[in-house]
Amino acid sequence: SGSREAVERLVREHPVVVFMKGSPAQPLCGFSNAVVQILRLHGVEDYRAHDVLQDPDLRQGIKNYSNWPTIPQVYLNGEFVGGCDILLQMHQNGDLVEELKKLGIRSALLDAEKDQDKK
Repeated sequence: SGSREAVERLVREHPVVVFMKGSPAQPLCGFSNAVVQILRLHGVEDYRAHDVLQDPDLRQGIKNYSNWPTIPQVYLNGEFVGGCDILLQMHQNGDLVEELKKLGIRSALLDAEKDQDKK
């Protein structure tokens, strides 16, 4: 399950794919939890999450594939975006809203901002 082909299939199976420790309902590390929380802030509930703790081959395979040494890893449209710190940065500078838009996903933060304007 850690071969390049296998990993490539996984990153392409959905517009938003996260390789993490634990599951979105029960993240098992702070950085994985942060990624889940950021996606939740944007209203992204429909994504594929793979628990690398269940699969040591995948855990190594995804690191080789992305050439990135740590988990979690986030993929948008089959492209490696980065880990927790990069996702947080994109969240803070507005890039994540734009990237999600390219996938046809409307960030919940846009609607939250609209509500702010009404008040």
